[in-house]
Amino acid sequence: MSARSRVIVLVIALALGPLILPEFHITLLNYIGLYALVTLGLVLLTGVGGLTSFGQAAFVGVGAYTTAYLTTAEGLPGFVAWVGVSPWLTLPAAVLLTVVVAAMLGLITLRLSGHYLPLGTIAWGMSLYFLFGNLSFLGGHTGLTGIPSLNLFGMDLKDGRHFYYLIWVLVLGALWLSQNLLDSREGRAIRALKGGTVMAEAMGVDTARSKMVVFLVAAGYAALSGWLYAHLQRFVNPTPFGLHIGIEYLFMAVVGGAGNVWGALVGAGLITVLKQWLQDLLPRIFGASGNFEIIFFGLLMIFVLHRARDGLWPVVRRLFPAQAAAAGVVAAAPLPIREKPVAGTVLLDVRDAVKKFGGLTANNQMSLSVKAGEILALIGPNGAGKSTLFNLVTGVEPLTSGEVHFLGGRVDGKASREIARLGMSRTFQHVRLLATMSVLENVAIGAHLRGRQGVFAAAFHLERAEEERLLAEAARQVELVGLTEHLMDPVGSLALGQQRTVEIARALAADPSLLLLDEPAAGLRYLEKAALADLLRKLRDNGLGILLVEHDMDFVMGLADSVVVMEFGEKIAEGLPEEVQGNPDVIEAYLGGVD
Repeated sequence: MSARSRVIVLVIALALGPLILPEFHITLLNYIGLYALVTLGLVLLTGVGGLTSFGQAAFVGVGAYTTAYLTTAEGLPGFVAWVGVSPWLTLPAAVLLTVVVAAMLGLITLRLSGHYLPLGTIAWGMSLYFLFGNLSFLGGHTGLTGIPSLNLFGMDLKDGRHFYYLIWVLVLGALWLSQNLLDSREGRAIRALKGGTVMAEAMGVDTARSKMVVFLVAAGYAALSGWLYAHLQRFVNPTPFGLHIGIEYLFMAVVGGAGNVWGALVGAGLITVLKQWLQDLLPRIFGASGNFEIIFFGLLMIFVLHRARDGLWPVVRRLFPAQAAAAGVVAAAPLPIREKPVAGTVLLDVRDAVKKFGGLTANNQMSLSVKAGEILALIGPNGAGKSTLFNLVTGVEPLTSGEVHFLGGRVDGKASREIARLGMSRTFQHVRLLATMSVLENVAIGAHLRGRQGVFAAAFHLERAEEERLLAEAARQVELVGLTEHLMDPVGSLALGQQRTVEIARALAADPSLLLLDEPAAGLRYLEKAALADLLRKLRDNGLGILLVEHDMDFVMGLADSVVVMEFGEKIAEGLPEEVQGNPDVIEAYLGGVD
């Protein structure tokens, strides 16, 4: 059965639900839908973007309380009172207010990293929960009652059976929008966050913006769930919006499978049904009432983290395998190519670069230049400071002193993505790829700056023409480096040497004028190195400037036009390969002396 067929079967089953199921099961399905919306946001935020949040329940509360207040309060000023006339008008108000609150919190919280980020979300999640209970105009801990029911085409959605269809239409719509977003340039930027900000920024991704985008999308889904909850229950109080519920939402995402949008349905459905079942069963076993299901869920979480870190969705997918889609890329017009500088033009000019980490001087008065149509090799023993110099040139680390000029303009002090936009691209000493994404998708991240369509266009599939061109460009670069047979393979399944080659293809997809390669031949076999050398010569002959760090001296000396040698952060030799090979200082640095 194909993936599309499975979706059709799901839609038919959901449509038939109210016609054949008893009231209790309809109520259960309604809550599964409400929880799935919030969990879907967490799948995008945590599973895809790598940002952990415990506070999503508070955003549900903002959405619920917004519509509750606007539809029940009296004496509101003109425009606000007009919005409250119809519950449908409060939907954009609820989403907008939640997004504004999320933006303010995100500006502060998303600057945190590591364990500080989830701690930050716990802090504002608790704060909003207590705010709901302490504001008198929101009814305090008693809450707000008398929330009107929704009316659709003259039908009052007062009972669960009528409300059911609205919930599930919105859930399926959110799933569709989310999948569209992930299968786009903006989605790749969000997924690139899990590969680290250094890699993403080097490919031109504005990581702060991508974090904020996925944070606001998740908040918007939570607000939609809160709005539905308020009009389904027609009563709100702070209890469903506490930190413990936020943890439960995160639990649903992890158990269902935080790496796939359909994991949100699996997690929300499983935990909701289990919770209901355990609340009935466990008191009979223990002979007393209590929240025993929480203990069970804690043990289940530990088991999942040990045995199925990707959640249960991969298990479900294996039980109901879909037919493999035909691999291929749609033929599309080539992307515009930047005008390359004339051969011999100085592309990169590093002047007296100094980088100190406390008392350690990693680079000291380093100077070098790379011209268009030239391969410059930067060599030296381990710890000589070569990769640090790469980071200085590409904006990853700030200079202590000195200057870096690229294409005639000074770039030290600029962000990595700004330097990438000018035409500089790089690979990394330690491979930085997204293992679960295909070779094609990884390479397409490199073409991020060559696209323009944003989040709205991606969500509604309005950027298909541009997306086809980006993927076609990525496929061309994969073919150029000789990995076409692995185009659709997960990049984590490739050998290390092949992964390094994928990084080169990703860098080339950016259409650079200057290419920085950090140990590209490491892990390659003899014939693969020969093929790489031929590729680099071809790129050089086409006017590309290449700065190369490599430890394989045979590879370097047979390829480079000129060589710079570093030791202890300083330049000790520079010249043609044959001149450098016989330099006593170089021999001393590598061999410890010369007879």
